[in-house]
Amino acid sequence: MSDFLSVEILLVEDNPTDAELTMRALRRNNLANNLTWVKNGAEALDFIFCRGAYSSRKNDRPKLILLDLKLPKVDGIEVLRQIKSDEDAKMIPVVVLTSSAEERDITNSYRLGVNSYLVKPVDFEHFGETVAKAGFYWMLMNRRPE
Repeated sequence: MSDFLSVEILLVEDNPTDAELTMRALRRNNLANNLTWVKNGAEALDFIFCRGAYSSRKNDRPKLILLDLKLPKVDGIEVLRQIKSDEDAKMIPVVVLTSSAEERDITNSYRLGVNSYLVKPVDFEHFGETVAKAGFYWMLMNRRPE
């Protein structure tokens, strides 16, 4: 999806259907030009911190991370913990996009510094609308330090 040089959105999602719906909604709204999709928490951390398979990647932080919580290898809460405990990475806006509406997950995410918590709607139309609105806000309206 990306050349890894100027990634704007990092999508961390293990479910291929949800990933495709997310990418389709972002593309439809011209927000997915520089999007990279990783399928587990370990791969997300390697991408963000330029290690492992991504060790040759230029250290150019994504402008937005869309993070699922229920991930293989390293769960989303641990990914969030590592991002928000790193002095440079903690500046990246992280939006949790998950099927979990459990209060424990919401509370833990905010305690760790998540910027937004969205529960995935079940039907495609609302799912696409939610993703598009989140992408629009975080990519076009939100101001972030350079």
